[in-house]
Amino acid sequence: MLLGRNLQKVWNAPKAVITPPDGRYMMATLAAADDPPFLAVKALVLNPHNPTQGLASINALVTLLDSRTGVPLAILDGNWVTAERTAGLSAVAAKRLARPDASIIAFIGCGVQARSHLHAFAALFPLKEVRILGRGAASREAFCRDVENMGLPAMMPHTAQETIQEADVIVTSVTLSPQLRPFLDARWLKPGAFVTMTDLAAPWLADSLSFLDRIIVDDIEQETSAAKPLVDPKLIAGDLTGLVTGTVPGRSTSEERTAFAFRGLALGDLAVAVLAYQRACTGSQGALVND
Repeated sequence: MLLGRNLQKVWNAPKAVITPPDGRYMMATLAAADDPPFLAVKALVLNPHNPTQGLASINALVTLLDSRTGVPLAILDGNWVTAERTAGLSAVAAKRLARPDASIIAFIGCGVQARSHLHAFAALFPLKEVRILGRGAASREAFCRDVENMGLPAMMPHTAQETIQEADVIVTSVTLSPQLRPFLDARWLKPGAFVTMTDLAAPWLADSLSFLDRIIVDDIEQETSAAKPLVDPKLIAGDLTGLVTGTVPGRSTSEERTAFAFRGLALGDLAVAVLAYQRACTGSQGALVND
């Protein structure tokens, strides 16, 4: 994807992915800009067996270079960049696809992405209730404490259907693994619900997604080049660039059921990495989290 305004140019390449038969997911992203002149490369490995060794399931590294000369500028924690970028992309979509009065949010998955999305969405919507469903007791309890520390009630329904059926916003961040079988049904969603699927839509029953009124992906070019589609291509109404520029309409009625299904956009990694680098250079990196 090539974006431009006046003399500014930004390039965003589709992801490169390797999936060994043991369940690992290896991914690399590349994005560059001429103004400001930066290039970001991210390498990420998801290994569902990592927690048995006391490690996070996902680990990543971002390298930032000068896009004119190729001179390396910084190495950043890719886990932090991924968490902030993913929640940021979801927030951009949610501002245009979710109801502005959304007050009940549901999380399927309680890891890093759940925490980053909680903070991003709490800044966007008048949240009054948080529903939580996760497999790991430790991560579930830790996430509940985060929710309560924000002054919000944390509810833990017993089933996936109970968790999402009355929610206004649903965030799914289920860890990918060969053993994962779809268990979420879009027919459970109430009118007006918005879903952000940070997990390649893997936990959703494919034949239920046609129940959604509109599905947006992050990048049409990236999606069409992928070996396996996130969702049935006939269900895709457009991508995030179109949504932001207005060529793809946002929510049109209060009853629409909408979704953002995405792989992750390298342009987002570039934006977060550059902002972190610039704040670090000016000695004000502490303000990054609050902006």
